[in-house]
Amino acid sequence: MQIIRNRRINDVCVVGSGAGGGMAAKVLTEAGADVVMLEAGAPFDTARDSKMFAWSYDGPHRGAAIPTRQFGEFDAGWGGWSLDGEPYTTGDDSRFDWFRTRMVGGRTNHWGRISLRYGPDDFRRRSLDGLGDDWPITYDDLKPYYDEVDRLVGIFGSIEGLPNEPDGIFLPPPRPRCYELLIKQAADKLGITCIPSRKSILTRPHNGRKACHYCGHCGRGCAIHANFSSPSVLLPPAMATGRLTLITRAMAREVTSDETGLATGVSYIDTGTGRENHVRARIVVLAASACESARLLLNSRSSRFPKGLANSSGTVGRYLTDSTGVTVAGFIPKLMNGVPHNEDGTSGMHLYMPWWLDNRTLDFPRGYHIELGGGRRMPGAGFLSDLQRFTGVDADGRRIAPAGYGKALKEDYRRFYGARVSFSGRGEMIPNEHSYCEVDPTVVDRWGIPVLRFHFKWTDHEYNQVRHMQRTFRAIIDEMGGTPLTPMPSREAGYGILPGGRIIHEVGTTRMGHSPSTSVLNAQCQAHDVKNLFVADGGPVVSNPDKNVTWTILALAMRTSMYIVDARKAGRI
Repeated sequence: MQIIRNRRINDVCVVGSGAGGGMAAKVLTEAGADVVMLEAGAPFDTARDSKMFAWSYDGPHRGAAIPTRQFGEFDAGWGGWSLDGEPYTTGDDSRFDWFRTRMVGGRTNHWGRISLRYGPDDFRRRSLDGLGDDWPITYDDLKPYYDEVDRLVGIFGSIEGLPNEPDGIFLPPPRPRCYELLIKQAADKLGITCIPSRKSILTRPHNGRKACHYCGHCGRGCAIHANFSSPSVLLPPAMATGRLTLITRAMAREVTSDETGLATGVSYIDTGTGRENHVRARIVVLAASACESARLLLNSRSSRFPKGLANSSGTVGRYLTDSTGVTVAGFIPKLMNGVPHNEDGTSGMHLYMPWWLDNRTLDFPRGYHIELGGGRRMPGAGFLSDLQRFTGVDADGRRIAPAGYGKALKEDYRRFYGARVSFSGRGEMIPNEHSYCEVDPTVVDRWGIPVLRFHFKWTDHEYNQVRHMQRTFRAIIDEMGGTPLTPMPSREAGYGILPGGRIIHEVGTTRMGHSPSTSVLNAQCQAHDVKNLFVADGGPVVSNPDKNVTWTILALAMRTSMYIVDARKAGRI
């Protein structure tokens, strides 16, 4: 294969354009660096390409999921758990579902915008309970960068003073919806903390961006830039410097290195032409996502790095974790026959439940938070069948017999519209030796690049945790006077836990640490083995708390990028 080599030496090559890559590009270009960014996916412009106001009947698939958009035909998630020509494999008795987004901005285009800081205890869990490992940094080390991310991006929330749920610099939260107020009443009676969500959606104009107008379609991308995505917030100022070169449809193949062990650039496949190209750079920043960056390092083998670049410790791909996930829905008679009104609000929940208990009194070591669902969303035939199966009669004592067609079906929809609520747990997984990714020795993708093979296992820590979720959600539904719409799963069914990868919070494959023998990166997210190589995605994360990871990726990427600027000026790299 002919390799097209660009002889220009860039200051920095960034692989990936999502949260970490976008932040790195912004900080580095504004500091004067010439940056080339490689993005495996297609161009995406939120103002031009989002489908905020498309009706289901506007599309050939009536809005349903399609192979290239597995959250829905109009969703800004161009990718999925399976991609044509890009396989991955799993080891014996393992299942891990790997979601990959192929578009500029990556997952920042379609995530839930739940923007939670890790707390002080999350950085020192081993010191507290003896499991996993402590981080090489503390909350206080990262707090200034969390603050700067709040100021830059904008986030709504409320000051609560909860010890391990740090407050931020908040915009006012939106008002709770009717069903959320009922959930909070039940939570208060049960002693479950329930507070306003913390989400990176603007409730007031901020830094030249408009406030949310509550269309409820954040997952489709926001044409007015009211929610956070890399193409809305990070890439435009980087582009405005004139120092960012963005190359799309560029599938990174290998980080190249020289005889001294320094990174020299990145080779990539132009997925439009199939040609292999190479960009040169003095510094390389990987932000392709935790597993993609691990794959890239493992595939960057040479006589100097036979196990892969920056992998003298053998820990690249290890310590893979995802959030645990369980959802329970309930039928709430109090919400039947509601007055028609628009309660779209911001996408997703206006309230949530952070972890409220002491694990020392429980049979699992780490906590979870609860995400709420419900409202006036159209119920389907499956919902009516569930009602018939699990309730038998409605609040008026009439037997529920879902109609199939016509006037009776419309009347059923009006009665039950908005009478369903749901609770989803997102909990902390503790790293274990059975959960990791490696390069498959025989399988390659359509471009000839070796693919990842996953090994994954939940332990009793996670199973006991999700059993607690199931019981908690049913207790809340019962307190609301409702009925769960699914039976309690058994231990053999894993208490309903979703497979690894399904929550799309995978982290830890290039973790940071003090020792080069047990970690890939140092406290600055700089490779122990390669001083001009950095990682700025979820890979450096040492533990995976009960908080969505994006805000920490942004803060770490800002911190790492500012270190690069200072180290470059001082001549250390």
